[in-house]
Amino acid sequence: MLTVDEDGWYTAECLDLPGCISQGKTEREAIDNVQDAIKGFIASLEKHGEPIPFPKERHFVDLAVSI
Repeated sequence: MLTVDEDGWYTAECLDLPGCISQGKTEREAIDNVQDAIKGFIASLEKHGEPIPFPKERHFVDLAVSI
């Protein structure tokens, strides 16, 4: 999930890995940063012998509204 805060920073979150979140000044930077965070998160799970969560199926609905 990608969101932008009131200061213009982008936050990228991997919903299948709770707590795996990163930020960036741009969308691309946030995405690159969260990809690095995902790699580190999975490496930590493997190091500690913990299972890697299976991705959940999600359905998205566009809620854009015309004004």
